[in-house]
Amino acid sequence: MGKKEIDYKFILVREDVLPEAMKKTLEVKELIERGKAESVADAAQSVDLSRSAFYKYRDTVFPFHSIVKERMITLFFHLEDRSGTLFELLGVIANHSCNVLTIHQTIPIQGRANVTITLEVTDITIDLDELLSKLRRLDFIDKVEILGSGA
Repeated sequence: MGKKEIDYKFILVREDVLPEAMKKTLEVKELIERGKAESVADAAQSVDLSRSAFYKYRDTVFPFHSIVKERMITLFFHLEDRSGTLFELLGVIANHSCNVLTIHQTIPIQGRANVTITLEVTDITIDLDELLSKLRRLDFIDKVEILGSGA
């Protein structure tokens, strides 16, 4: 009798509600991935996490950007309607090697427009969270939301 494959269900959860051990596990994984620690023991010690806790959670908690299989993401923007805003928004996206697959913009109402952009982010040059932060800091953007990811 072979090993039964389990079909795991993934759930997107905000970081602030995760237990501390899971947050620290993510930190350890990042330290190792970025070459900031030579071993699991070193990385776990630097974030004050036991190795046993790391091994308990390492295969169960992942940063959002690492599980996007097709490396596509759809973003929703609510932005000010003025000349050059979409151009500037797309410039930030292009500067980080994201490929725009689709753009849909509503007709502006009361000086605001909704824009939905689907990006292929295989070659993105920064962390997805950093890109979202940069986009949110643009003075003409009122809101940025992730609508979906994957195929």
